[in-house]
Amino acid sequence: MNPIEEFEQYLVENGIAPKTIASYVGDVKGFCVFLQGMGVEQLTDLKRFYVSSYKSHLMENKYSVATINKKINSLQAFNLFLIDRKLTTEQVVTLRKDRIKVAAGSEGEVEVFSEQEVNQLLFFVQDRSKVSLRNHLIVWLLLYTGVRVSELCGIQLGDLDYLTNTLRVTGKGGKYREIPLRPDLVDLIKEYIRSERQENKHKDSSYLLLSQRAEKMHKDAVNTLLEGLEKQLGYKQLYPHKFRHTFCSRLLKKGVPLTTVSKLAGHAHIQTTAHYYINTSRQDKEQAVALL
Repeated sequence: MNPIEEFEQYLVENGIAPKTIASYVGDVKGFCVFLQGMGVEQLTDLKRFYVSSYKSHLMENKYSVATINKKINSLQAFNLFLIDRKLTTEQVVTLRKDRIKVAAGSEGEVEVFSEQEVNQLLFFVQDRSKVSLRNHLIVWLLLYTGVRVSELCGIQLGDLDYLTNTLRVTGKGGKYREIPLRPDLVDLIKEYIRSERQENKHKDSSYLLLSQRAEKMHKDAVNTLLEGLEKQLGYKQLYPHKFRHTFCSRLLKKGVPLTTVSKLAGHAHIQTTAHYYINTSRQDKEQAVALL
């Protein structure tokens, strides 16, 4: 078994989530390819110089700060694995030294829908000659719950509690959170379940959202339907995460505390919410200055 396979096994044994394992292993493989290109064959012979050179390489190739920091996280996990297995003794990767720090005020501005775009979209999806009930529901779920596209596709009928009007979402790392649902969104869910969903050959599926091909909606299908709406509406970009950004930004704009927004979004750390959403959209800043 080579070091990367051993690392993967080590992560499995430590109960790390499958998606995180795939991310870590993929990042270490990329690092390995870089080292091989530099003539280094022995991956277990980890040196501080290799890590700093790799980070410089990523920066030169215009990788985003978030991507570089994710790769550094993976390399630190690999370094700790090597120490644990006594394949090396020195910790050469430390997040405090190696993660790229973003200067305050220079965080990336998130892309959000303007209130006019939100209203236009809400009116458009009402038209059943243009948008199916299921697709209408998808837009509302994205806009009013802020779920990730993978979470959206994973919603099961049993995750809906009609007594409390809440949705139980399984997020990253298998963590659960509850999101309150607007009464009109609950009504839309019920309407879809008793009408359009009943006509689907996969109607006995445990998943809420069905496609014609499968008993569970795939995230690629969600992206495809949003691309179709994008063309019909003439929007620049219509993608799932933009709805999530809009959900969080709208809540903050309406005075909802950062801690509450963080819990609703399912962020592991409140710093994540602060990093992305305290910085309002460029349009908000322009409007603020116009008030002077």
